[in-house]
Amino acid sequence: MSDLRQHLHAIGLRATSEALDDVVALATKDRWSPSQLFEYVVDHEEKDRVRRSLERRLTDSRLGRFKPMTDFDYGWPTKINRELVERSLTVDFLPDARNLVLVAPQGLGKTMIAQNIAHQAILKGHSVLFVTAAQLLLDLGAQDSSRALDRRLKHYAKASLLVLDEVGYLAFDNRNADLLFQVVSRRYENKSLVLTTNLAFADWPTVFPNATCATALIDRIIHHADVIAIEGESYRLREAKERARTRPGLSEDSPTKPKKK
Repeated sequence: MSDLRQHLHAIGLRATSEALDDVVALATKDRWSPSQLFEYVVDHEEKDRVRRSLERRLTDSRLGRFKPMTDFDYGWPTKINRELVERSLTVDFLPDARNLVLVAPQGLGKTMIAQNIAHQAILKGHSVLFVTAAQLLLDLGAQDSSRALDRRLKHYAKASLLVLDEVGYLAFDNRNADLLFQVVSRRYENKSLVLTTNLAFADWPTVFPNATCATALIDRIIHHADVIAIEGESYRLREAKERARTRPGLSEDSPTKPKKK
């Protein structure tokens, strides 16, 4: 059995190798025919490979923990296109290499929506990368040669879906603007991009080196894209106020300011 287990593992039948004792016992107990045994092994291996592939895509995505869309309160924003959000969660835009841009102030759930879209893409067998703009530019800027930079650019261009979070939170210098432009250009009309930003497109020149740079980047992003604008007050601020009301010694107006005695 030990030799058989090693041979099964060597030819790629890992699940059968690991569960060999149980498979043999089950086949003996139920008096399986050779064809029934082979059918069981094939089905067992297929399910195991689907599981391992999903685990690998989740790990490679760097998605991390996130809240499910069942926790999203559509009634809180003063403006949101719920139909478009729910359609985006089907990830049907991926085969057409379309983009999605989520524009909202901080605390309205744009990152949460992007994370759930990424998760749905992973569940449907797509490769995904989730990264903040700051992380991406730090990674690309750290490459010490043109060849190394090209490899990393190919890495960000390869995934079926790239989720680029928090564009516009920090100002870009010429170098970083060029790197971001290269990533977007390599994916343009080839692979989908989901981008979150706290800035309306009219305000992008305030964080890019010049208006021409911002215009060129916006043009490639929105050429084949849906834009979801979300307006309202911050969820996090609301939650902080709700927590404050349940904590003694804090006023209802401020989650951190003690009440005056």
